[in-house]
Amino acid sequence: MRKGDFSEFAAFIAVAEEGSFTRAAAKLGLSQSALSYSVRMLEERLGLRLIARTTRSLSLTDAGERLLHSLRPAFDHIDSEVAALTALRDKPAGTIRITTFRHAARMVLWPALVKLLPEYPDIAVEISVDEGLTDIVAGRFDAGVRLGEQVQKDMISVRVSPDIRMAVVGSPSYFAKRKVPQTPRDLSEHNCANYRQTTSGGLYAWEFERDGVELEVRVNGALILNDNEMLENAALDGLGLAYTFESQVSEHVASGRLIRVLEDWCQPISGYHLYYPSRRQHTPAFLLLVDALRYKGKARPKVIRRPTPSRG
Repeated sequence: MRKGDFSEFAAFIAVAEEGSFTRAAAKLGLSQSALSYSVRMLEERLGLRLIARTTRSLSLTDAGERLLHSLRPAFDHIDSEVAALTALRDKPAGTIRITTFRHAARMVLWPALVKLLPEYPDIAVEISVDEGLTDIVAGRFDAGVRLGEQVQKDMISVRVSPDIRMAVVGSPSYFAKRKVPQTPRDLSEHNCANYRQTTSGGLYAWEFERDGVELEVRVNGALILNDNEMLENAALDGLGLAYTFESQVSEHVASGRLIRVLEDWCQPISGYHLYYPSRRQHTPAFLLLVDALRYKGKARPKVIRRPTPSRG
């Protein structure tokens, strides 16, 4: 079938349904001469007269009636499918794949999805929790959520959280037997739960900053873990000090189950950002999720600028 066949068929259907070249031309937004030419080309290609014309009226020949009977259901189906696609535009749908790590999934993604998904039942979201820095292009993800300083420069980045802070915490039972550290250097006298980084395999150095002085402290202890929830449990059970996200332990600190130390040494770091390739064309569903996640507040003015490893 030639490329122009569809326009010729559409011209024929319009004339047959309107019973007039003038009305059909107005319906299609064409000149009457252009419409007449399309129908004539169709007749010449088929070698059949489809429309019997007189000076006052027109009617379909037997061949024209048969062709109209065959074409109308097909074109009605095309119209319905186009309408369905338009509905998808107006009613976002589809699956969105996001890679992130545990804390960001709990603190940023989950609260947004709880509000978004009930309103848009045709949207599905797959969250892949990965403590490493996943290549979202190679992994065929639509986007990732990481700390702002971890986002590559060639990505579009959208802030989805305020700046965040880390916290050093221990249980009352732990501090009942030990002195409270006054500076990060005092941590050498404490049993600390180390964090094993997924990407490098090395132990994470606890990062501190106060009055422009930055310190990285290598701690020692009986536990080496690679999950923040286990670090939290280690602190709660009195097994040592933990260095973890402030928001993860804030309720325990407020209730007295954990004691926070060195707070003035834990300055804000860049918050979470949603990032995705700039070259990719995104669906309405994805753009809706971006807007739902977008952080509307203001970042804290003081931010540590050095790179921060992922913490899952």
